[in-house]
Amino acid sequence: MSSTNSPEAVKKLLENMQSDLRALSLECKKKFPPVKEAAESGIIKVKTIAARNTEILAALKENSSEVVQPFLMGCGTKEPKITQLCLAAIQRLMSHEVVSETAAGNIINMLWQLMENSLEELKLLQTVLVLLTTNTVVHDEALSKAIVLCFRLHFTKDNITNNTAAATVRQVVTVVFERMVAEDEQHRDIIEQPALVQANSNRRSVSTLKPCAKDAYMLFQHQEFSFLLKERVCPLVIKLFSPNIKFRQGSNTSSSPAPVEKPYFPICMRLLRVVSVLIKQFYSLLVTECEIFLSLLVKFLDADKPQWLRAVAVESIHRLCVQPQLLRSFCQSYDMKQHSTKVFRDIVNALGSFIQSLFLVPPTGNPATANQAGNNNAGGTVSAPANPGMLGIGGGVTLLPAFEYRGTWIPILTITVQGSAKATYLEMLDKVEPPTIPEGYAMSVAFHCLLDLVRGITSMIEGELGETETECQPTSEAASSTTQSSEQQELQSTADEMDKEIVNKAVWEEMVNACWCGLLAALSLLLDASTDEAATENILKAELTMAALCGRLGLVTSRDAFITAICKGSLPPHYALTVLNTTTAATLSNKSYSIQGQSVMMISPSSESHQQVVAVGQPLAVQPQGTVMLTSKNIQCMRTLLNLAHCHGAVLGTSWQLVLATLQHLVWILGLKPSSGGALKPGRAVEGPSTVLTTAVMTDLPVISNILSRLFESSQYLDDVSLHHLINALCSLSLEAMDMAYGNNKEPSLFAVAKLLETGLVNMHRIEILWRPLTGHLLEKVCQHPNSRMREWGAEALTSLIKAGLTFNHDPPLSQNQRLQLLLLNPLKEMSSINHPDIRLKQLECVLQILQSQGDSLGPGWPLVLGVMGAIRNDQGESLIRTAFQCLQLVVTDFLPTMPCSCLQIVVDVAGSFGLHNQELNISLTSIGLLWNISDYFFQRGEIIEKELNKEEAAQQKQAEEKGVVLNRPFHPAPPFDCLWLCLYAKLGELCVDPRPAVRKSAGQTLFSTIGAHGTLLQHSTWHTVIWKVLFHLLDRVRESSTTADKEKIESGGGNILIHHSRDTAEKQWAETWVLTLAGVARIFNTRRYLLQPLGDFSRAWDVLLDHIQSAALSKNNEVSLAALKSFQEILQIVSPVRDSDKPETPPAVNVPVSVLLGSISGPGLSRPFVRTDSIGERLGRYSSSEPPIVTDELEDLNLWWAAWNTWYRIGSESTKPPITFDKLTFIPSQPFLTALIQIFPALYQHIKTGFSMDDLQKLGVILHSAVSVPISSDASPFILPSYTEAVLTSLQEAVLTALDVLQKAICIGSENMQIMYPAIFDQLLAFVEFSCKPPQYGQLETKHIANAKYNQIQLFAPAEWVALNYVPFAERSLEVVVDLYQKTACHKAVVNEKVLQNIIKTLRFPLSLKYSCPSESTWKLAVSSLLKVLSIGLPVARQHASSGKFDSMWPELANTFEDFLFTKSIPPDNLSIQEFQRNECIDVEVVQLISTEILPYANFIPKEFVGQIMTMLNKGSIHSQSSSFTEAEIDIRLREEFSKMCFETLLQFSFSNKVTTPQEGYISRMALSVLLKRSQDVLHRYIEDERLSGKCPLPRQQVTEIIFVLKAVSTLIDSLKKTQPENVDENTWAQVIALYPTLVECITCSSSEVCSALKEALVPFKDFMQPPASKVQNGES
Repeated sequence: MSSTNSPEAVKKLLENMQSDLRALSLECKKKFPPVKEAAESGIIKVKTIAARNTEILAALKENSSEVVQPFLMGCGTKEPKITQLCLAAIQRLMSHEVVSETAAGNIINMLWQLMENSLEELKLLQTVLVLLTTNTVVHDEALSKAIVLCFRLHFTKDNITNNTAAATVRQVVTVVFERMVAEDEQHRDIIEQPALVQANSNRRSVSTLKPCAKDAYMLFQHQEFSFLLKERVCPLVIKLFSPNIKFRQGSNTSSSPAPVEKPYFPICMRLLRVVSVLIKQFYSLLVTECEIFLSLLVKFLDADKPQWLRAVAVESIHRLCVQPQLLRSFCQSYDMKQHSTKVFRDIVNALGSFIQSLFLVPPTGNPATANQAGNNNAGGTVSAPANPGMLGIGGGVTLLPAFEYRGTWIPILTITVQGSAKATYLEMLDKVEPPTIPEGYAMSVAFHCLLDLVRGITSMIEGELGETETECQPTSEAASSTTQSSEQQELQSTADEMDKEIVNKAVWEEMVNACWCGLLAALSLLLDASTDEAATENILKAELTMAALCGRLGLVTSRDAFITAICKGSLPPHYALTVLNTTTAATLSNKSYSIQGQSVMMISPSSESHQQVVAVGQPLAVQPQGTVMLTSKNIQCMRTLLNLAHCHGAVLGTSWQLVLATLQHLVWILGLKPSSGGALKPGRAVEGPSTVLTTAVMTDLPVISNILSRLFESSQYLDDVSLHHLINALCSLSLEAMDMAYGNNKEPSLFAVAKLLETGLVNMHRIEILWRPLTGHLLEKVCQHPNSRMREWGAEALTSLIKAGLTFNHDPPLSQNQRLQLLLLNPLKEMSSINHPDIRLKQLECVLQILQSQGDSLGPGWPLVLGVMGAIRNDQGESLIRTAFQCLQLVVTDFLPTMPCSCLQIVVDVAGSFGLHNQELNISLTSIGLLWNISDYFFQRGEIIEKELNKEEAAQQKQAEEKGVVLNRPFHPAPPFDCLWLCLYAKLGELCVDPRPAVRKSAGQTLFSTIGAHGTLLQHSTWHTVIWKVLFHLLDRVRESSTTADKEKIESGGGNILIHHSRDTAEKQWAETWVLTLAGVARIFNTRRYLLQPLGDFSRAWDVLLDHIQSAALSKNNEVSLAALKSFQEILQIVSPVRDSDKPETPPAVNVPVSVLLGSISGPGLSRPFVRTDSIGERLGRYSSSEPPIVTDELEDLNLWWAAWNTWYRIGSESTKPPITFDKLTFIPSQPFLTALIQIFPALYQHIKTGFSMDDLQKLGVILHSAVSVPISSDASPFILPSYTEAVLTSLQEAVLTALDVLQKAICIGSENMQIMYPAIFDQLLAFVEFSCKPPQYGQLETKHIANAKYNQIQLFAPAEWVALNYVPFAERSLEVVVDLYQKTACHKAVVNEKVLQNIIKTLRFPLSLKYSCPSESTWKLAVSSLLKVLSIGLPVARQHASSGKFDSMWPELANTFEDFLFTKSIPPDNLSIQEFQRNECIDVEVVQLISTEILPYANFIPKEFVGQIMTMLNKGSIHSQSSSFTEAEIDIRLREEFSKMCFETLLQFSFSNKVTTPQEGYISRMALSVLLKRSQDVLHRYIEDERLSGKCPLPRQQVTEIIFVLKAVSTLIDSLKKTQPENVDENTWAQVIALYPTLVECITCSSSEVCSALKEALVPFKDFMQPPASKVQNGES
């Protein structure tokens, strides 16, 4: 201001004015005199004012009308020059603000006229501008006139004018508002009360407004002016729309009678600008009008409108799209009202249709084709034919960002910065003709509209959502924490908040519901068409933000639709992904759907989009057809998808399934494979054409893989519900993958399983909420899948989760949260129900790892873990069993002390079950070792375990009582610790009957060792269970299995393992088990008898045990039967317990003098000592082994011993009874068995001798007899029999004699009534003596004599020949015993009464009669000597009892015996040496001597018949004892001359003895002599006759021998007669002797020299008869 107010400026102004007026007067002087006059008077006026007033400017302003008048008149001349001069002057006045209101009005009127005449248009505009900007005097009508003037000028044909006018209008309007603002500033201190005006009053009072404000009638903060807009402006605007709406491009049908007005660009453009402003600024006033504006505006986008019109309309819409609050108002005002147009929806849909129509350029003419082309999804009719040139541009080569769809190529232009709507064509105010729109402009604007729309809406709604959330949280927290009084208000405010939120939520939902379809349609299309990475990124971002927003608002359908779109973009075109075609969202994406009559088409992705292919891979399908290609855009979409899932996982809900399904397919195509922990790593192991990846993707893969992992890691931030959605989605995805993998062994998709694992791992802190669905799916579905890779991953995932869960640092820790621990371990147990071995292997490896890392802290989880090991079944393969067993070994070696004692029983069960597995023998054996270790552990920690178990038992008992049920556990009445032992024993017992011999053996040894070592820990009462439920039960089963075992030969086991012949049938293998078991039980009975006997039913147990021993002893198996006897010996305590390990294996037995009691009977496979050294053994063995054990009183229980005797008798009688028929399979008991059997008797007898009756002796005899009779097989004979030449007894025979010896000793010292048993013993022994010549028969069995048994040449496998033993030594030994015994007992009453002597003689008669025919020469010699000994003792006894007649029958027997022996029918063997023969002759002589000394002298006490027999025999001996088979040389020796001599002498001595008492006896002897002489005579006569007849031939050897013998006998007789007392010789006898002489003389002629020499000897004695005949003879006769 100061510049115009300064004196210099004023002075200058005055000068200028005057010069202007002068110039005017000069110009008008000629043509316009009135003007000239006015100018001149003006000069005077100016000067006057300047002179009179100090405030020159104010005075000028007052008089301005007059000052301005000359210039106005100058303008009226319409002369250009004058007009210009005048306008310049007026402007100068205005610039100095010296124009009053009236003058201003005049100026405007004058300008109007100029404008009407189209003069100085630019100058006019300039003037108006100056007038309005320099001061505020123009108001009301004048102002409006000025503005209209500018508008009029705007519509001139001149471009410059046009543009200037436009600019002026803009400036003027701005000025008006600025003036008003200034005015308000000045009057701020004065507060006025504006009168309230009714909203519906039509005419509004303007009286309350100040001048400038009145001018600002377009600013409607001032209510009073709104009516102007409503009443005046809007109708005008609406009217202006009509030409544009009605116009249809290219329509030739004139439906309306009036010609159609063509749209006019400047008007349309300004119209839309006005509309934009109205809507933007005055929306709240013009709700209804705006509805119309917007509806009309939308129609400008129709495809039949001119391109420029559509472009301008899109720009207008863009302006709306950047104002989310405005859009929100639309939505609230229209879309949410019932009967209103859905404006917001229409705007979005219109944009969508618009974009679509740009791609489907219809041919001119029929506007409907656009829709048809759109509907035709297959792309069969694409309306714009593809131009090859354009395709070239649109291909991958182009650098220009563009959309390209079905041959339509639309470049993307960069228009504005995001979020601002800078219009191009709305600003072309200087243009009158419609401009040409560059290609792609409208598309680019529309594209930006969509993006801005999405960005605006989402940011606005999310901002408000955020506020609500933050408001809600503090209020709710505050409400809970504040005091009672303030709570009311808080609650109130919360309620208001809630209402507001409900309203807001409704608006948000409506906005999204209104726009999502259109947005999705447009964005999907653009996404498909986009060839520019940035554009694609923007589209994807828009879809992502919309999806997230829908998710947050819980609008499932729309959320899923957006997600589906992104998913489809990620996959190759036409990719068959079921999940995208089945969900509700997808149903919309394939067909065109209509929204309020507007057709919006969904276009499926076109396969022709030209994109760079970055990867080729296999589709994930059941039957993959070829390969699919991934473009960079697919990868971009994939990243968006990852981003969506990563950032907005919480709102995805059910659409996780879409997202994950898509990711799964992409991961598959890209060839990412899961690695440990579930992360995906590039890797390819797929059959078929391999994946091809470009380097670009190769570098991207690790990133993608990483994002994928991070995506699932971020699941830890999801809330529980979202997490469940994620898990469910993964599960159903996994199910699909499984369906696909059925029925083929292709590589399955493991994406879902891997990601389930990953999700589980990162959510460990709340694992409980997802554990069941997670593991349930893995267990029931994945792990049981037939595809091995699928299963393997299922198991991998499951075990990894379990391990992670156990190692995770839970709060509270697992040790305090047992429920969680069991929950975590449960799936591990459940895996046991799956039969696939690979799964079980994983399960077991997991167990092993858990044990190694977590073993100490498993606590209540132990039963589950042990259950897993125990669940391994026999048929599940070696490696499984081996792994499970490894776990068990680890448990037993390291973890027994850390587990609850209640689990120990499970450990025992599991260890036992491994013993029963038959896959791997070593495992079974080792598991038995483990059971032994476990038992040791029980033993060491006994007290602790017992306490803990008792405590637990009490607790369980209490629970059971509360529930009213009975506590049920195995072996119940026993205390818990004993039950534990019993379970262990029972397990071992089961193993003792395993089908495999090695296992049985090991288990048996372990069982008995454990019972032996640790049995003392048991309660006394528990022993009852051990005996009956464990030991006897086991014996029963073993007995049953052994008796039914197969006798087939087992071929060599497993290739190179040779089986010993003693184990080559199942039966033989079971035999070993039976042996072991029986021995074990017997040992326990022996060593623990002091414990067992007090139990009530010991005698019953004893009987059962004896029964077992009996059945074993009678089994048809040598090994078993022998062992049974050993056990028998053991329980009878015949084997005294060994104390020190260096003691002999078989200590001496009780009272048995035979040293070889058991040493000789160790059968095959029985090398183990039968007696264990343990504490009880020592208790029982506190005596040195040489003394008998001190048998306690309890053991004296006679019943037990008699039971044992009965068993012994049954075993003996059954085993030795010969079978009825024989074949090569007939079982014959072995020698060791029989030996052992008999050896038992002496010891047994010690206990029962008091009651041992004759009956029992009879029974014993039968058994002894039968036992000795049993033959042996020829292949065993070399080992048992001595060689034939040695006279040794077998151990069996020794035992038999020992038994009898024990008996006779007992009888000897026993009571009188026992001594009646002597004869029975004699009988028994004599029976054995008979064996020497007559071996016993064994049934019908043919035995060979040992000498002929070809045991040296036995052919392999030939049936055994049975060989009778060499009984000679045995018989001879028996005979010796008989003699000894008889010597002791000869006078015994029983012996006398029972005719024992007679029996002895009778028995000896047989070998004596056989003599040389005896099997052994020693036999008859021994028999003779024995006879002599017996007779020397027995004959006096017999004479003593002569009168009683008890020996009557003995004499004839004796006579016969002598007869048979001395005149035996057997011939001496040819090889008998002369010395032998002489020795034998001496024996004969001894017998005769016995007769002469012991019998004949006592003839009067002896029956006469007997004496007669003896005489006859002696007589016979004296002559006929010849033997016929000698060579000439030996003959003189072989004739038993000594014997004959002895007979003669005895005969003669007896015949002529002085002691002859009765004539009878003398007569007998005389008779004998005469017989003898007569026979001699006969022999000689015959000889002479034969000699004469034979002539030169020699006589038979026999006859010669006989004659020689007779001759010798004659000489002997004569010698004997000479020695005898003369009175004892009968004269008759002498006469007979002499009568022989002539016959002898006749023999002289014989030719045999032998006969001659004998004859010589016979003739010589006759010299004594050569004496003269005397009267004596007569005397003799007389």
